[in-house]
Amino acid sequence: MGGCKSHLKIRSVVLYCRLSFDHHATSVTRACNFRAQAIQHISHLLMNELALTLACSVILSRLDYCNAVLYKAPSTSIQNPLHVQKTAARIVLQAPRGSPAQPLLEQLHWLPVCQRINYKLAVMTYKIHNACTPPYPSQYIRLWESTRQLCSFTVPLLHKLTRTHFANHAFPFSAHFVWNSLNTDTLYCSLLGTFKRHLKTFLFSQTFIVNCITRL
Repeated sequence: MGGCKSHLKIRSVVLYCRLSFDHHATSVTRACNFRAQAIQHISHLLMNELALTLACSVILSRLDYCNAVLYKAPSTSIQNPLHVQKTAARIVLQAPRGSPAQPLLEQLHWLPVCQRINYKLAVMTYKIHNACTPPYPSQYIRLWESTRQLCSFTVPLLHKLTRTHFANHAFPFSAHFVWNSLNTDTLYCSLLGTFKRHLKTFLFSQTFIVNCITRL
């Protein structure tokens, strides 16, 4: 065992032997930092629209790739990707290095890393629920069924399939938890494009409007 590797990289996702994703978060952060520094070197030559396009295409896209594996990851694993995202926001808006990042993310209408993970999981669940994916993922989600005729059960909520604490990190639990936390207007959307718009509005209001009220 001494000569065995402690981690394995599959499709840019780093799997650690102890099933933690700290190494994956570090790998993503390192790659995004390199791209952020490259954009920063030429930021004074770029218009805001072009800088925004570059940041979305080479930084945010990397942060979003397979980000669902970081659901329920320790806060220490999320902090580094979040720091990269804040750095990208400062570069795009040409804000000072020490300026607060929360208003910049709100101005750019960027969801923070944790909410981007929830967004990805919700969209994946919607596609599975509406048969927009191959059949096999449907085994991981199941609508709640009840014999009672209650108004609350007309909402398409998911049934929790996992029973152990370890399994709570798996997709069946994450899909159940994220999906059931959405508002009814989002859950009732019949088109994927409409669902995405409602979903981002809901997550955005949760992140920024609630935080603004809390500060007041």
